[in-house]
Amino acid sequence: MNILLSCVGRRSYMVEYFKEALKAHGGGKVVGTNSEAETTGMYACDLSYVVPPITDENYIDSLIEISLKENIKMIVSLFDIDLPYLSKAKKRFEEHGITVIVSSEEVIDIANDKYKTFNFLKEQNILTPMTYCNYAQVISDLENNQLSFPLFVKPRWGMGSIGVYKAEDLNELKFYFYNVQKQIKNSYLSKLTAASLDESVLIQEFIPGKEFGLDIFNDLNAKFFMSVEKEKLAMRSGETDGAIVIKEEKLSELSQQISKTVQHIGNLDVDVLFNGKNYYVLELNARFGGGFPFSYLAGANFPQLLIEMVNGSKSQIPTIKIGTKSLKSIVPITIN
Repeated sequence: MNILLSCVGRRSYMVEYFKEALKAHGGGKVVGTNSEAETTGMYACDLSYVVPPITDENYIDSLIEISLKENIKMIVSLFDIDLPYLSKAKKRFEEHGITVIVSSEEVIDIANDKYKTFNFLKEQNILTPMTYCNYAQVISDLENNQLSFPLFVKPRWGMGSIGVYKAEDLNELKFYFYNVQKQIKNSYLSKLTAASLDESVLIQEFIPGKEFGLDIFNDLNAKFFMSVEKEKLAMRSGETDGAIVIKEEKLSELSQQISKTVQHIGNLDVDVLFNGKNYYVLELNARFGGGFPFSYLAGANFPQLLIEMVNGSKSQIPTIKIGTKSLKSIVPITIN
């Protein structure tokens, strides 16, 4: 089987995970695509192709052309913004016998639009921090003592730490709000924001306490298969930099509840906050997140599971080594 990883970027470790999984299943190539050539992920792949930007009208056509040329059987995206385009074109790929590991357009929309995430979680009676996309309402609630500082300010769409700030008072809130608006206007997010600029910035309640991450894996029919729970030990630029795999019954139950209500396909990366009493779901990311390596190193070989499922093979739930503690490292490489 040959696999295509779209928007591979710097995720060279994901390339290696899929290479190892293919070795265990008769071999195959990992092909990478990206709009920029000079990334570690592109160099890690067996073959790599520079493609148009995601928003280009020829983007999907280029992926189909590459997939047919390289006999691709499965496509996995590593970038949030790629997902709605792949989901919309999923049937086009299926007509060529290519399985795209992507959830429905509705699920992708809920996950990528963080305000829709908030409303969805509320509807499902899943605790989540109070979130606003209306600046005037935030000011009103602050004046009426229904909300208090600190507050987080971040883009409604986006990933990682792009424009995420912690406001301690009204002056900082105003400054960060308009600063994030400016960042959105001058970035790729301006092409992806479905709402007006005034509604493109979120203001979110601060929940103090420990941070946790969930990797919730569903099968190709969007049915729960397994989950891995991790306590975050370190963060850098909005991404998990260190974690320990744990066994926590309430988090396991939460994982199954999210799986059943969201009905995603493949991995769902979930950020959770614990204030000492309750767990609050912060974000849903319908892809392999930055914290996935910590699950993988504990035995969660999701790339292998995907290969087995696409091949129609029977999959066994892998044994997870509870207590596995891992840290990320920055390693420079020489390229040819």
